[in-house]
Amino acid sequence: MKLDTRHMRYLTAEDWRVLTAVEMGSKNHEVVPTPLIAQISGLRSGSGVHKCISNLAKIGLIAKVKNAKYDGYRLAYGGLDYLALNTYRKRKDIYSVGNQIGVGKESDIYVVADEKGCQQVLKIHRLGRISFRTVKANRDYLRNRSSGSWMYMSRLAALKEYAFMKALYEHGFPVPTPLAQSRHTLVMSLVDAFPLRQISKVPDPASLYADLISLILRFAKYGLIHGDFNEFNILILENQAKTKAEQQDVDLESTTDISLAPIVIDFPQMVSVDHPDAEMYFNRDVSCIKRFFERRFQFTSSEPGPFLSDARKQLGKDDNRRLDVEVEASGFSRKMAKELEAYMKEEGVDGDHLSNPHTEAESGSDNDGDDAPFGTDEEAGERPQHKDVSFQIGLGTQENAAREESDQKGGSAVLFSGVSGMGPVAEVLSTPSSTPDSSKTAQTANVPGVSDLTLEDNA
Repeated sequence: MKLDTRHMRYLTAEDWRVLTAVEMGSKNHEVVPTPLIAQISGLRSGSGVHKCISNLAKIGLIAKVKNAKYDGYRLAYGGLDYLALNTYRKRKDIYSVGNQIGVGKESDIYVVADEKGCQQVLKIHRLGRISFRTVKANRDYLRNRSSGSWMYMSRLAALKEYAFMKALYEHGFPVPTPLAQSRHTLVMSLVDAFPLRQISKVPDPASLYADLISLILRFAKYGLIHGDFNEFNILILENQAKTKAEQQDVDLESTTDISLAPIVIDFPQMVSVDHPDAEMYFNRDVSCIKRFFERRFQFTSSEPGPFLSDARKQLGKDDNRRLDVEVEASGFSRKMAKELEAYMKEEGVDGDHLSNPHTEAESGSDNDGDDAPFGTDEEAGERPQHKDVSFQIGLGTQENAAREESDQKGGSAVLFSGVSGMGPVAEVLSTPSSTPDSSKTAQTANVPGVSDLTLEDNA
């Protein structure tokens, strides 16, 4: 689903109340009865409620399900997106929304900016985007919360990822800075780095391999297993150290010392070392790294392992805290973790990336549009086509810059988690020139790579 925020500035306070009422009703109903929407919203005029419902349905924030047993509406992903963005706007976490820089099977990534123009990343979890077609429209009351709805499970995924990212960041792990979380979304810092899967050559594969294996062991030392530790979820940051010769304006390129630092992302599959399948997840993380280095860099480690049994011996030593226990104490309970894990296993989102994530994301868009939270097939298929580009990293920047410029001229948007090679803005969203509320012109942030659409408060 494409995040379209053009209508956000035109929603009235009554529209927001009705949209919130649909969200609240969705806790117990997949199709929220119209009388219940009116009751929760607290609007006195019945005609006013129906007008708001009509406005929200026209722009795809809520939807009427065909062949339902009663008159009612369900909350679409667009409506949940708007509610999350409205929360960020009120907290002043997000000021403007930019272009999409990532598409996954169960999430979308966007560049956003705060009021100061600082670029950040907005991650939107969309669990159920592919499998939601299996949900029946006539299943009214959610009696079994463990089976859950797409909205509840997406919220759990965002809550879990934010909780783990926050704990890891506070203990010095190389992760993006967690900034905010609301509903099924979270905001983090924008990392100017290259995804490992797009790197074709590094100066010292053995050193990078050792760093990644050390990270796996360090996670385990703190009681955690990533569960999805592969080239899709590792960014490589180039650090250029200036030498004395460089400071004296001597040949810069030949004297610059480049070091590579891994940054880990994506934590919805993270589990505790006490998990019943902990050894399987640990071994899979190790195998993914070994397999990738053998295939991409023709590097094979001469040392066996590491093994979870060895990592367990270091658990809790040197005053290291059990982060799995801390996260549970912070509010993401063991019950929530079990619910999310069961759902992700049931829907095949267990962290095993065996194919291109863009292909996987598009493979499930064959639903009928009635049960799916994102609407029609056409809407589901409106995802940007990205071109994978491989780079030689740590070997100087001239060749990479030339290739990057060539791709941008060709119109391709390179899928980076950072700003490097992010490509041109796909579409600049401006205030419509002729609308009933065209007088409500919003100020914009002059941020490179970020559109001029601002989340203006009308609530």
